[in-house]
Amino acid sequence: MADVWINGDKESMLDPRDRAFTYGDGVFATMAVDSRGQLRFAESYWQRLQDGSARLGFHWQPSASLLAQIHDLAAKHPLHCLKLQLSRGVGGRGYAAPATPQITEVISISPLPAHYRQWQTDGISLATSSVKLARQPLLAGFKHCNRLEQVLIKQHALPAGYDDWLVLDTEQQVVESSMANLVLLVEQQQQLHALVPSHAYAGVAGVMRQQLLQALLAEGIHLHIREFGISELRQAKHLLLCNSLLGMVDVCRVDNSSFARWQGTARLQQLLVPH
Repeated sequence: MADVWINGDKESMLDPRDRAFTYGDGVFATMAVDSRGQLRFAESYWQRLQDGSARLGFHWQPSASLLAQIHDLAAKHPLHCLKLQLSRGVGGRGYAAPATPQITEVISISPLPAHYRQWQTDGISLATSSVKLARQPLLAGFKHCNRLEQVLIKQHALPAGYDDWLVLDTEQQVVESSMANLVLLVEQQQQLHALVPSHAYAGVAGVMRQQLLQALLAEGIHLHIREFGISELRQAKHLLLCNSLLGMVDVCRVDNSSFARWQGTARLQQLLVPH
């Protein structure tokens, strides 16, 4: 069970009128704390939260007191997950937002998922979900608090032997897994190229995706960010999956298609996997 602090106070309660509760009017980030009690890629998360808040139409930046509390909690909880949720707060009439929002900041701490270590070692298998993501460019790319599509995806039981869902959008384009970003490695003229789903219309462009793409560039791998379907995915040589808590893993199977483990995975995991 997670420990929760609301606006710096562990004893506080969330107002039921809060707009994150009533409308999903907010953003959030999920961050890994490493074994030294430090947040990984913290500055990237603050920037993404600022960008996401701006996309929804309110301004936020982390205060000195919030940063101090977050770093103190991280130091006390090595190898845990720290989640920061920002809500526009209480106010406004109906859907209309308040002119001057009083932002609610919610911090929660919980253990890292234990099975992720096994996934990092063995790789995972994906089954294609029957639930499709809607295409909405105004909400695409950032992590807002309305995750009902992901709730619907997770309501379905995975087939035996599969670990997560591969998710397409309503135009049958590959977007992500139910909880992580996907990168394909394709071979062209004896060179590897990374094919990355665009998030212009759906999905979340995660911080770990950004870190993985930078690491692939450092490996000399060219990046191609665009839309593609499941048939093109099946032609890839390697598939990689990443998020902030998982780091990076190989995808060994999607439905009935198998993929080779990439020889560079262990090397990049040293950079990306929480340890």
